[in-house]
Amino acid sequence: MFGTNAVEAVLLAVLVLVPVALIVVLLVAVARLRARVDHLERQRPVGSGELAALRADIGQALRHVAVVRYDAFGDMGGRLSFSAAIVDDSGDGVVLSSIHARGESRTYAKGITGGGSDATLTPEEQQALSAARTGAKR
Repeated sequence: MFGTNAVEAVLLAVLVLVPVALIVVLLVAVARLRARVDHLERQRPVGSGELAALRADIGQALRHVAVVRYDAFGDMGGRLSFSAAIVDDSGDGVVLSSIHARGESRTYAKGITGGGSDATLTPEEQQALSAARTGAKR
C-alpha cells in the first residue's frame, strides 16, 4: 500500500518508538524521584518553627571557650595556673581559675552575666573572657 520495506520499517521504529520508550523511562524516573523527595520531606527532623527553637537553644549553649595559662608566682615555672572562660552567645557563663603554688592548688569560679561579672576579674580572667567572646586565639 505505501510500499514500506524492511529499511523503512526499521527507520520508523528508530525514529518513533525509541523516543517514546525514552520518554516513558524518563517519566518513571521522575515519578521515583518525586516519591523519594516526598519521603524525605516527611522524614525531615524539624519543621520551620522547630528550627527557630533549635537556634535559640544553640544560642544558650556554653560553646565559646578560651583558656589562658600563666605562672601565678614568679618562682614557679611551667605555666601551671590557668583561667578558663566558658560562655554562651549572650556572654552568660562562668570563668574558672586554678592557681597552682608549690604546696597547694586553689580553684575559683566566677559567674558571668552579659559579658561581665559582679566579682572582680583578674587580668588573666579578663583575657580568657575576651578571647571566648571574640573567638580570638590567645
